[in-house]
Amino acid sequence: MKSVVFGSTPLTVEDIVGVAQGRFTPKLNVDPSFRKEIDHSRRKFEGLVGQDARVYGVTTGFGENIRMTIGSSEASNLAQNLIRFHGCGTGDIFGEHEAAAITACRLQSLCSPYSAVRWELLEQVLWMLQNRVLPAIPVEGSVGASGDLTPLSYLAASVAGTREVLWKSALHPTEEVFAELGRTPLDIGPKESLAIMNGTSAMTGVATLVIHRARRLSELAAYLSAVLSDVTDANSAHFDPRLHSSKPHAGQILAAERMARWLCYDPGRHVDPEQLQSVYSIRCAPHVIGVLSDTLKPATLWVETELNGSSDNPLFDAEMGVVLHGGNFYGGHVAMAMDMLKTSIASVADLMDRQMQLLCGPVVANGSHLPRNLVPPDHHEGGDARHGFKAMSIATSALAAEALKLTMPATAFSRSTESHNQDKVSMGTIAARDASRVMQLTERVAAILIIALAQAVDLRPPAATQKASRAFRDLIREDIDFADNDRRFDGDIRTVVGRLEASLVEDLRRLER
Repeated sequence: MKSVVFGSTPLTVEDIVGVAQGRFTPKLNVDPSFRKEIDHSRRKFEGLVGQDARVYGVTTGFGENIRMTIGSSEASNLAQNLIRFHGCGTGDIFGEHEAAAITACRLQSLCSPYSAVRWELLEQVLWMLQNRVLPAIPVEGSVGASGDLTPLSYLAASVAGTREVLWKSALHPTEEVFAELGRTPLDIGPKESLAIMNGTSAMTGVATLVIHRARRLSELAAYLSAVLSDVTDANSAHFDPRLHSSKPHAGQILAAERMARWLCYDPGRHVDPEQLQSVYSIRCAPHVIGVLSDTLKPATLWVETELNGSSDNPLFDAEMGVVLHGGNFYGGHVAMAMDMLKTSIASVADLMDRQMQLLCGPVVANGSHLPRNLVPPDHHEGGDARHGFKAMSIATSALAAEALKLTMPATAFSRSTESHNQDKVSMGTIAARDASRVMQLTERVAAILIIALAQAVDLRPPAATQKASRAFRDLIREDIDFADNDRRFDGDIRTVVGRLEASLVEDLRRLER
């Protein structure tokens, strides 16, 4: 199993996703110089605080209460109180993969000596990741600056052995899990609760998972568009490389290349005069999918910069012995990345919904020998009473509409809060949660379209479709039967979504080649 080393080199989205999914093993940098740097920073920081220096959140109150002076005897209680009074999250609990991604992102940020935490804190967070003892974090309650205070208070609490954790796919009191595994809770010291909580790791962790799924979607959408073009006898010249190189958006070119390869495009092939120009959901598919591919580039750059940066406040420059008070907890880049990405994801959901309507509608039924609603022409039991994929096409409309509704930018809803100290906030966690929900809805649209396309391939003569399309159909038939008569499809949809989360796109990539 691949190892991901925290505190060594910059990590990638795929590193975090691999750890979150349990495919990669998390480890700490074992270079003695790294441990020395972490210990040195903490010692210097504790020495500074011991000299009664005024340090935000250590010898002062929090937020608007900064004017309060906290004596050294109350510093530890202050650190614990920060965790306690932020225990006000609401809503569902983040899933295991999301909780692991959030925890992994926070560990990477805390590995910077700027955070001035103890080595023992890094070890405790690492142990939780390695043993899949993950904080049970409510999804609601963060405005995205001053960091993800409320969500990350649940990580801080679990490090200290309180509240609840996800372990073995169930919710347990943290204290009981620690006792069963023989682990001692960590007594969180001054600044350490602030270092854990006053950062952007909740939004960043969720964002890494969204990016991973969006990459997969951009590839999948090209393959499904190619199958649609094939079963509807569309003009494959729409994907001629000369067309797309004349307006060279990289994502558009990549989508067109995938479609052209799938369709074995031949520039010299005769084009039916009746098929010169297909509808936009086929002809412009590379242009729609390309926007998603190209949006992923800045989104990935911004999220990985956030992942590998120091996002807490204050920071400590150990070499100069200076405390730096600032606003690196502001999640503006992650927020904007997720707002951009969710819009381009939803656009692909809309594209796939239009493609579904095309498959089921009368125009395609007449023009490419596909029966309306993909009902097989041979009359078995039920005969003309059958309605085939009619309700499936309604379902994609509902799912796509909900995805499109969620594209309202979260960043536009910044609020002044906390006695107007936090008077401009990012809403990054809401943006990331929205993007995750849009991604979920879009994957369900894709699952329905996959089932319908397999049906369409079966309804065409074998000689009328490409080898890759028939192989695609065979892959789907491993789990999903041909719909000869009307039946329920909800279980089929769940099955295909599960395959998307596993290896279906990788399987389709092999067909393209």
